[in-house]
Order: sequence, then C-alpha cells, then structure tokens
Amino acid sequence: MANRAYLRVWTEGFSEASLLEQFVRFLASAPLSASQPYFSSLVVQPIDPSEAPVAEWDLRGQEFGPAEVAALAAQQLHGDTAYTAEASWDLWQFDPERLKWEKRPSPLSITCHGPEFDEGLAASSGNFLVDLGFEHLFTGHAGLLGGASAGAAANQAEDAGEHTFLRWMSTEEHRREYHQKTRENIQALMDWIASIEEAVPVERTELCSEGEENFEARLDQIAAARGA
Repeated sequence: MANRAYLRVWTEGFSEASLLEQFVRFLASAPLSASQPYFSSLVVQPIDPSEAPVAEWDLRGQEFGPAEVAALAAQQLHGDTAYTAEASWDLWQFDPERLKWEKRPSPLSITCHGPEFDEGLAASSGNFLVDLGFEHLFTGHAGLLGGASAGAAANQAEDAGEHTFLRWMSTEEHRREYHQKTRENIQALMDWIASIEEAVPVERTELCSEGEENFEARLDQIAAARGA
C-alpha cells in the first residue's frame, strides 16, 4: 500500500472555546479543487478512535463550504471530540494509460482534535492534522528524483501500471518533467501552509510521511534541485 503524507499544525490559544473559530478559518484556507470546490463529508469522533462516530454527514452535491461544515460541527461541540472534514485539492498526477500528466482532484482530509480528545492527542499530533494524500505526489516514486534508475526499478514493478510509468521515466526528458510537476505539487503545499499561517495563530507546523525519515528535508531537496 502506498505511503501517505501528513501536515501537523499546532496553534496558539487552542481550546474548546476557540475550536470552532479556528476550525472554520483552517477550512477556509484549504485550496479546494477547482472542479470540486466544496467539502464532501464531516465525521464527528468522540473520546478516541475506538469509539463509533457520534455523527456523520455525506455532503456530496450539497455545496457545503467552511461555514456550513463548522455549523454542523457546532451541533456536537465537545473538548474530547475530533472533527474530520474531507474534500479534494488539485495536484499533478501521471496517467499511465494516457502517458500524460494531469492536474486533477486528490483526496484531502482535515482533522481538528479537541484538546481532550484521545487523552490529549493534540499535544503530539497537532491541533490540526491534515492527510495530504499519497507521499509520492511530493517525493516521487521509487527514488527516481534522487537518482535511482527507472529501468532497474521497472524490473521490480508490482503491476503493469507501475511498470509502464517507470519505463516512461527512463528518459531524461520525462524525468525532468516529473521533477517539474513534483516541484509544483510541493509549491502548492507550501503556499497552503503560508495561507494557514495567515488564517490561524500558528505556533508550529510539521510535515511527515510514512516512508520518509525526514519528509521536510526531502521536500526541500527536491524543490531546490533544478534537474532530474
């Protein structure tokens, strides 16, 4: 299964009293997809992840923005509760069947941890936790943006789509394009972090992923490079 990437955000003055205001401002900062500019669901999770959600809303087709989502969350406002809103944002992704890059919707999940949720999980995981999607959208596949051989990696591909992708990336021209599109995805992420810092009183942020020991350093390396 592909690794995922995350953004953790800690804010100043976060409490049950300020939760809704910060939640709506955080949601408003999200760069939602041009073709899907609304939130698709909200899940309200009490106590800890082992408990059943106390409320769930399927918002697809209802054109719910940040204010409407926050109004739903307000119906279950408690310090020991987490609120997860899902949407999509546009990132560059490679279509192995058409052999072309497309900027298309990628799933995005934003969770606001109440200060007492899961015995104070927010202290270690952030007042806000964002599931940014697949890690490779920002770091590349199989070490290709770190100089790994696409041809050698293709021989170990687990499926036909991956094999096609890696063979396509075996040429310098295609690797350069891959590097460019990945840098643009990284820039979209950095622009959003800047918007978050304007929207809420950020104390600190942390980028992490399931596959990279130092995800932030890897992003800096790719963003700074000018060749593939």
